[in-house]
Amino acid sequence: MELGALFGSVMPHLNEVQRRLVAGAVARSLGHGGKSRVAAASGLSRNTVIKGQAEVEAGVEPSDRLRAPGAGDKKAIDKQPGLLAALDELVHPDTRGNPMSPLRWTLKSTYELARELSAQGFQASAELVRRTLHDMGYSLQAPAKQNEGSAHPDRDGQFNWINALAAERLGAGEPVISVDTKKKELIGEYANGGREWQPAGEPERVNVHDFADRALGEFAKAIPYGVYDIANNAGWVSVGDVADTAEFAVESIRRWWNTLGRDRFPDATRLMITADAGGSNGYRVRAWKAHLAALAAETGLTITVCHYPPGTSKWNKIEHKLFSFISMNWRGKPLADIRTIIELISATTTQTGLTVQAAYDPTWYPKGEKISNTDFNALPPRPHHWHGEWNYDLTPT
Repeated sequence: MELGALFGSVMPHLNEVQRRLVAGAVARSLGHGGKSRVAAASGLSRNTVIKGQAEVEAGVEPSDRLRAPGAGDKKAIDKQPGLLAALDELVHPDTRGNPMSPLRWTLKSTYELARELSAQGFQASAELVRRTLHDMGYSLQAPAKQNEGSAHPDRDGQFNWINALAAERLGAGEPVISVDTKKKELIGEYANGGREWQPAGEPERVNVHDFADRALGEFAKAIPYGVYDIANNAGWVSVGDVADTAEFAVESIRRWWNTLGRDRFPDATRLMITADAGGSNGYRVRAWKAHLAALAAETGLTITVCHYPPGTSKWNKIEHKLFSFISMNWRGKPLADIRTIIELISATTTQTGLTVQAAYDPTWYPKGEKISNTDFNALPPRPHHWHGEWNYDLTPT
């Protein structure tokens, strides 16, 4: 009988040891070149055939044991049929969102997964779960911020409107600014993201926990409100410690104008502001428009406001032209007090020529300011013909 046919009919009925010994015995009987012929015909590796022939020649004793002492045990997934499928059912993206899943609302750590597998009748440790997940192609991953949500149908149209209007104003030598509130920062000896060069073994010591420091008073957070002058690649940041209100936002713009803008644009008759759709400078905030109207009357400027559509705040110029560089400049440094924050902001520069000035605003700004219908109707904002809720003018009169 041909070797291939022989092994094809015999091997399925043999266990691991028997297959190796049969292959070794046949190779021994074939003599020179037998090992290679048997390996090719049986599908076993040549090393397995060599080992089998050596065992036959040594006179191996019959035994019920499949493996030599210390040769290891079967894998858990082989000893426990269904374990692999049960684990995949718990963690696979297509099934873990099932509201009937026992781990739908729990932390899917290796320990939690092991406990759930044990509850299903399997024997599984956290380490076994970790190894098995790795073999299955899973890895620990953080969520990636890529989904912007449903876009407004006129999003691109609003971008085009802002860009065209800004280009016209800049071409006419009029000021165009981008404004927003930067993330609130804890004041005190707290860890700040990032690293900086320090002598080896001498890191800056900070508090273990990020709890508010009562010694600093009732308010232990800094609120930076920024103004970015697009034409001059220059920033202004007012740092408050009370609340991010519409009055605080407009006061920051007022401070920028009185400190920098008036001198840089002495002939200006108009001021264009680009802002997010929400927050203290949101398009629905009456107080924002009321205080801007007061600023227009005070400066004699016609103030044009254009809001970015909802969900597109990352496109605001100030985010990637000013705030990102401030964050890089103070990374790894504890923001111990207001003075430190002011100095770090003011020291922010870039190779493209960005300059920044900052100042502390100690004013108390009450929350929840209400503007009555009568007062609001007396302003009034003049809406543009394109999305007047997002684009409007506030005149000095």
